[in-house]
Amino acid sequence: MQVLKNIFINGAMTLVLLFGLTLSAAAATDYEKIKTLAERGDIRAQIDLALAYTYGVAGSIPENRQKAHEWYLKAANQGDPGAQYKIGSAYRDGDRVQKDYQKALEWYLKAANQGYPIAQVAVGSAYRNGDGIQKDYQKALEWYLKAANQNYSFSQFYIGRMYEGGEGIRQNKTTAKEWYGKFCDDGHQGGCDEYRRLNQQGY
Repeated sequence: MQVLKNIFINGAMTLVLLFGLTLSAAAATDYEKIKTLAERGDIRAQIDLALAYTYGVAGSIPENRQKAHEWYLKAANQGDPGAQYKIGSAYRDGDRVQKDYQKALEWYLKAANQGYPIAQVAVGSAYRNGDGIQKDYQKALEWYLKAANQNYSFSQFYIGRMYEGGEGIRQNKTTAKEWYGKFCDDGHQGGCDEYRRLNQQGY
């Protein structure tokens, strides 16, 4: 995050960028500096530039999702797992590229194999739903567990769903309730609701 700190000095401006709002023109004064670093292959700068194009910087950088995609791709090709996840999602959703579940999975796997938990969940969901690959519940569960072992809470919900539905494993609603409880403990109301529902059913 050092490049981001150096360029977007005001912490509030940085938060605005990350949450997708429009920055004031003052925050764009170092745009050329970012671009120079990005063109030299600085991964953090490439991602910062992609973010700037994704949301726009008032009075300086217009929103341009195509350019954002191009800069994410540059970072992804250098091995950044966050950028690889973004490219995978672009192929999954057909955002600036033709929808292609197989290519989405390829990019997700690049990030997942580096331990990026949200990508591990995406790989798990691809196997669970048969998106771009043959449906395989066992592999889906394995990837969800990898993310869960890193305390990525959303994977806990999906594991609960698989145990509740008996997807590729013996149905076990008590175990499902335990996973929903973990999701609830991480502050997610949906997990609390599912835990309560199964608890009321006697599990």
